[in-house]
Amino acid sequence: MSSADARATATEPAPELARPPDGRVLRLVPADFASRHLVLPLRRAGRTLTVAMADPADPNVIEDLKFLTRFDIEPVPAGEYTLRRLIDQSYGSAAEPGRKPRGRPREPDREVEVVEGAGAAPRDDDTLRADIEDEPVVRLINSVLRDAVRRGASDIHLEPYERELRVRYRLDGHLREIMQPPFRMTAALTSRLKILADLNIAERRVPQDGRMKMRVGGKVIDFRVSTLPTLFGERIALRILDKGKLSFDLESFGMEERAERRFLEAIANPTGMVLVTGPTGSGKTTTLYSALARLNRPEVNILTAEDPVEYSVRGINQVQVRSKIGLTFALVLRAFLRQDPDIVMVGEIRDAETGGIAVKAALTGHLVLSTLHTNDAASTAARLVDMGIEAFNVAAAVTIITAQRLVRRICAACRVETSYPREVLRSAGIEDPGGPDNTFHRGAGCDACGGSGYAGRQGLYEVLPMSSAIRRMVLTGASAEEIERRAVEEGMVTLRQDGLIKVGKGIVTLEEVLGETPARNPREGG
Repeated sequence: MSSADARATATEPAPELARPPDGRVLRLVPADFASRHLVLPLRRAGRTLTVAMADPADPNVIEDLKFLTRFDIEPVPAGEYTLRRLIDQSYGSAAEPGRKPRGRPREPDREVEVVEGAGAAPRDDDTLRADIEDEPVVRLINSVLRDAVRRGASDIHLEPYERELRVRYRLDGHLREIMQPPFRMTAALTSRLKILADLNIAERRVPQDGRMKMRVGGKVIDFRVSTLPTLFGERIALRILDKGKLSFDLESFGMEERAERRFLEAIANPTGMVLVTGPTGSGKTTTLYSALARLNRPEVNILTAEDPVEYSVRGINQVQVRSKIGLTFALVLRAFLRQDPDIVMVGEIRDAETGGIAVKAALTGHLVLSTLHTNDAASTAARLVDMGIEAFNVAAAVTIITAQRLVRRICAACRVETSYPREVLRSAGIEDPGGPDNTFHRGAGCDACGGSGYAGRQGLYEVLPMSSAIRRMVLTGASAEEIERRAVEEGMVTLRQDGLIKVGKGIVTLEEVLGETPARNPREGG
């Protein structure tokens, strides 16, 4: 059996789920509890209630079910996607997250009591502090953190609105709503997170930033916490920094063979500038960390300037940029040059001063790695010149430019063949769309991927080495389109072309590639 078949088998629903639950059994567990904790009562035998659970090993939920139903609980495992679908079918509209179960009195005063703004008075500090330490608050926060790490989320968003509180995770680069906790817990949940991140819970008018370290599932995870005052309370975003999930293996990134070879040759040079470009969230920092991990040896002095430092790496000297106190990228970079460095990494070139110092460092015997926000590799040199850096310095210093994107991978457990209209294929640049080799795939949706059809992410790469011809074009002020056409003639694979290669391999969908890569074809003149 293949690994994909094994995963598919592991996520098949339990036999008990084949029969719809009896209405009398459903009434034992309120709809909001079932939706919030992903549990579904299946059948009752004497004093035992069989319950399908996404996490049948969670003792807290089992204890809550015992208290709620007054029955012994027999948990059976079920996939999250299947459970959500069956809960919606069984309970109907009453299963909406955060909705009060029928028959339970509403508490309108407490519903709006915790919201700041819109005329509501802030809560008494002693009362709020007692709520923060309340067991349900602590358990809900712990449950959210544990669930987000288990699912592989990169961010958690806690968002207060006028009469509801929403929790969303960023999974594979896309936000997905997970739950709506009880609205009355808004202030307590927010303050609990602020206490964990060592922030000022009494200050609710200005943004705050902090960090916290938690042991989750046997692993120590760092969380970067950011608060933002909004109309109905403080919005909190948590970035999950799971070092155990981070791969520093360049070979596993999925670069095409020729592009990977050129990139590895560039970082092996003792001097020059290596630039990685792309929008926020495209994996630039991970690429740079991976390059540094490959270069990290006892005889090499590596210094990095970052904002923020996301992962600490043994053997690399990392500096946190703090612009508020004047510790800017430019100031740190100047200090680096007095520290006898071999390799310097600048988290981002944001201005002419930083770019100028980085270029001069690359020209005076150092290997410099950095990132820049540009749409593609060809426009990067022009961006540096537009910043005010002399074209001859850019042409002499830069050795290679890599542009990249991250797209979602097709879930291997539910991958199926699919087809596209001929017009779509032609517009994407796929020749002979009616040919026999044009087989495409998508994810049908299953428990392994939560019904999305995607699991994990894949990089798309555009690697542009600075050949003699391209250096001359930079010197003469050639446009990005002209530079890209020349690079393609020399063998560069564009982001769109790299994406189509991975579509052909069944790794990603055509929709993901078309949505994330520039459409122009350099062979046709831009």
